[in-house]
Amino acid sequence: MRNLGRCLLGVLGSLRQPDSTQVQPFRRALTCGRSLLDFTMMAQYRSHTRETISYVEEYATQFHETNDIFLEFRISKRMQEKVDTLRKELRHQRAQMREEAPPSQLHRIRDDDGEEDNDHVWN
Repeated sequence: MRNLGRCLLGVLGSLRQPDSTQVQPFRRALTCGRSLLDFTMMAQYRSHTRETISYVEEYATQFHETNDIFLEFRISKRMQEKVDTLRKELRHQRAQMREEAPPSQLHRIRDDDGEEDNDHVWN
């Protein structure tokens, strides 16, 4: 988890210099990632004092105050249903194309189907 946090902050920190409209959201994302990393690192201590517990609580609060920055990138159930419906329609259309296509074009259609399947795995 510690290495994952370091990678996350490194990636966010080195992506690019945000333009003026992106500065605030970018800082919020960095703050959220940093507070999550700090929380996990502090929570791994073998023993705690009142001071370390207050740090853990502070980092958890900061994380929960800033994690809404990522909500806009979360897919809703309704949107996922639309995506699934469109994929089914596309598969049906592709099956019809394979049935109607001359043998010389079947190879290309199968290649395109494979690319579509690969896209589905990554999305």
